[in-house]
Amino acid sequence: MHVFSLLFLAALALATSMRLWLSQRHIRHIAANRNAVPADFSGRISLAAHQKAAEYNIAKARVGLLETLVAAALTLALTFGGGLEWLSGTWARVFELGGYAHGIALISSIVVISSAVDLPFSLYRTFVIEARFGFNRMSPGLFVLDLVKVALLGATVGIPLLFVVLWLMARMGEFWWLTVWLVWLAFNLLVLTIYPTFIAPLFNKFSPLADESLRARIEALLAKCGFRARGLFVMDGSKRSSHGNAYFTGFGAAKRIVLFDTLVSRLAAAEVEAVLAHELGHFSRHHVWKRIAVASVVGLVLLAVLGWLMGRDWFYAGLGVSSQSTAMALILFFIAVPAFTFMLQPLASLYSRLHEFEADAYAAQYADAGDLVRALVKLYEDNAATLTPDPLHSAFYDSHPPAPVRIARLQSQHT
Repeated sequence: MHVFSLLFLAALALATSMRLWLSQRHIRHIAANRNAVPADFSGRISLAAHQKAAEYNIAKARVGLLETLVAAALTLALTFGGGLEWLSGTWARVFELGGYAHGIALISSIVVISSAVDLPFSLYRTFVIEARFGFNRMSPGLFVLDLVKVALLGATVGIPLLFVVLWLMARMGEFWWLTVWLVWLAFNLLVLTIYPTFIAPLFNKFSPLADESLRARIEALLAKCGFRARGLFVMDGSKRSSHGNAYFTGFGAAKRIVLFDTLVSRLAAAEVEAVLAHELGHFSRHHVWKRIAVASVVGLVLLAVLGWLMGRDWFYAGLGVSSQSTAMALILFFIAVPAFTFMLQPLASLYSRLHEFEADAYAAQYADAGDLVRALVKLYEDNAATLTPDPLHSAFYDSHPPAPVRIARLQSQHT
């Protein structure tokens, strides 16, 4: 067995066992605290709501345990189980081995297989877990329609992009990874630009905010913050779920403010203003551009590593594959990377949580910290977010600070 095979298997075993251990810790921690509402939320969230959140999060985590095992099994089946080799040989009977059509067919097959494996979990989460706890509002017909739209959109955009990437990898010489990186950057910026007006409306209806008093309040906040947006919209999120949220989308002249209809119906005007002030904080502190910059640097490094690995025989053989091509190198790399990088995940989560604290501080400056606390408490309750996550699990997975930590910091800023 190749040395790289042993390294990969060790990394995969470590990542998988850590995921399972973290999930089990999370389940035990939530269960141990389900019978008492944390002191900071006493009188704000009922014991019944707290217990519902505990059961909801435990149910999701238990499904996650099985997903982790299935994902590891799929990885082994594709690599050492000969799955990739078989797919490559099968498509070689139709298209020229190593050609663009063969590469696109091979990568598309992996996408289809991965999606098919994920589908039962998605169905169970939507129509069993979300339905059991009263969140799901999606019909089977809408679920299928979403799948079709995602597949068509992915094929329409993904196949041409994939062709460009494979062409650059084959024609741009030793430093192909630099040109691919530039194309990837341009593509991401294009998606950010067109998402609000072309992609998002394929899945949801966006209507101008009709509440004039709320609109006036938001526009006053925007003026105070020096922020200009193209429009204020309410999204029909309730046709899929009762969960609520708000977000900004796009950049430059295409920026939009989007409120879920469930959020508008649940929060008071001052609370909506505070939530939007938090989102404005992300823009004011340039968090979007900072994250794009970090992702760009990471992407460049990963592509450079792939450029180095692509010409090494041991890279393919070490993952159970004998067929060498640009497409196979791409697939193997993106199969292997998660196993080797999982232990770095807390750094990404920490970086995101620091941004959330900065955005909260901005909201406390331009709105009322007390209103944001009240809004968050309502959202925690409505979305059945756990108030007692396992600290280590949270450090790995949570992009937002744990509820008690976040509320305590905001209350210290409330005057």
